[in-house]
Amino acid sequence: MLSLKEILTVSAILFAVIDVIGSLPILLQVKMTAGKINSEKATLVSLLIMVGFLFLGESILKFMGVDVQSFAIAGSLVIFFLALEMILGIRLYKDDIQETASIVPVAFPLIAGTGTMTTLLSLRAAYDYWTIIIAIFLNIILVYLVLKNLIWVEKLLGQAGISILRKVFGIILLAIAVKLFRSNIGILHN
Repeated sequence: MLSLKEILTVSAILFAVIDVIGSLPILLQVKMTAGKINSEKATLVSLLIMVGFLFLGESILKFMGVDVQSFAIAGSLVIFFLALEMILGIRLYKDDIQETASIVPVAFPLIAGTGTMTTLLSLRAAYDYWTIIIAIFLNIILVYLVLKNLIWVEKLLGQAGISILRKVFGIILLAIAVKLFRSNIGILHN
């Protein structure tokens, strides 16, 4: 049975990992460089990547001989480092911004990147598919609204507001990473 609390929890986790608000400076730079971001295309591709990986990710892992708990532990470490980036304002992962803005880098890797995919499989170890799918859709709606209203959102939050949100969600993400690690390491020992 679906739980509103679980849907909100998973939505918050995905919101923190996707970090569309914290990505505003990058999104604005991409928009300036490319001229525009096709918000419909970017959100649709992101949705397809996330839902596809949610369903096929475990099969891919089995084919490679990796269990979900091991992947969840690896994912917790990725989430941990993402959280450190957000809290400390440092960049551990770097990639080049290309001109194919709506798909690369906006849909992948900015919205549906490795952190998001790792998180989806980690969440799959703790939550049912429908809870995760609903949370994906809620986040995709938010992503679409932010992409559609980039300039307005930046003016509304300001640089200080964006910075505060990144740090708050970074701390939440750090706690989630520790929880995922702790719960999955126990399963591996049994």
